[in-house]
Amino acid sequence: MSVKENVKGLEYTLPYNQYVDPQVFEEERKKIFLKSWVLAGHVSQIEKNGDFFTFDIAGESLIISRDKDGKINAFYNVCPHRGAKVEHSEQGNKKIFMCSYHGWTFHLDGKLNKAPNFHTTDLGEHSCMTPVKLEVYQSMIFINLDQDALPFKECYKELTANLDKYTFLHSLKKMRVSQRMIDANWKAVVDNYLECDHCPIAHPAFSKTFDLKNYNIDLHENYSCQYSSLTNGDSEEQAQFYWVWPNMMISIYPGSGNMTTSQILPIAPDKSLAVYSYYFQNEEISEEEEELIKFVDQVREEDFDLVEMLQKGFRTQAFKRGVYSPTEHALHHFHQQVKEAMK
Repeated sequence: MSVKENVKGLEYTLPYNQYVDPQVFEEERKKIFLKSWVLAGHVSQIEKNGDFFTFDIAGESLIISRDKDGKINAFYNVCPHRGAKVEHSEQGNKKIFMCSYHGWTFHLDGKLNKAPNFHTTDLGEHSCMTPVKLEVYQSMIFINLDQDALPFKECYKELTANLDKYTFLHSLKKMRVSQRMIDANWKAVVDNYLECDHCPIAHPAFSKTFDLKNYNIDLHENYSCQYSSLTNGDSEEQAQFYWVWPNMMISIYPGSGNMTTSQILPIAPDKSLAVYSYYFQNEEISEEEEELIKFVDQVREEDFDLVEMLQKGFRTQAFKRGVYSPTEHALHHFHQQVKEAMK
């Protein structure tokens, strides 16, 4: 095959301007993050009636609570009176929510309790903080800001069928959370996760732990899965690394029941908040689990420098876009989904 034929066969990445342009970022907010199922939290965060936590996505603040009847609810953290933010704590336990602006109070399900200067609580659509679609799958809490969205399990049939093989998932508890503000576009962080071509160079410990010669990446409708066996050969179990559209990663490692999740939350065209959560079955983290956390954190630290370096390059005039290597099919798969969502 000639060089000319090779060039014709190249496939190109998303244009670099889509990683820096504020207008593209705003369009992604509306067409992707306001219309997709997104991981918000875990039921272990709201075990008791009255427990709640707040969650921000796509410029919107939400409250996820467990009401007096034990039901889990999600609603916008916005007072229907004048639009003030109601709850300012990240988490807690309350009998009632109160807006600190004019003193409107709300039940744990978001319904109006009392509105000062009004003689009724029947105020039409203003009688409740606006509800948000919520579903719980394997103790993970997912929300969708699109009221017309299909149910989570209908959107992710293949994924849930795959994850259901892990019978321990529902019994896990969120044991530790870390956050990191990354100076990079959310897609750049996902891009980095979806290929392991950089692993031998950037991740020496990871490369020694897993068999990269037999590293597999399977593509599915709205997720992909990377998997590999351990190089020591002591276990036939494989590590499984799931990417779930649009911004979630789930990692399950060999050994006792465990899971780590990553949420890449878009903040600005060149800024993302990464939320990393660790889930185990026991009330206390074991020495083995601490070693796993240390291992995962090291890989992530190595990736931070890479994606921030990448973001700086997106403003270049040298090239308008990149090219996919023959092994970057998961990256290509993700970009196709972005293109489809942005139509």
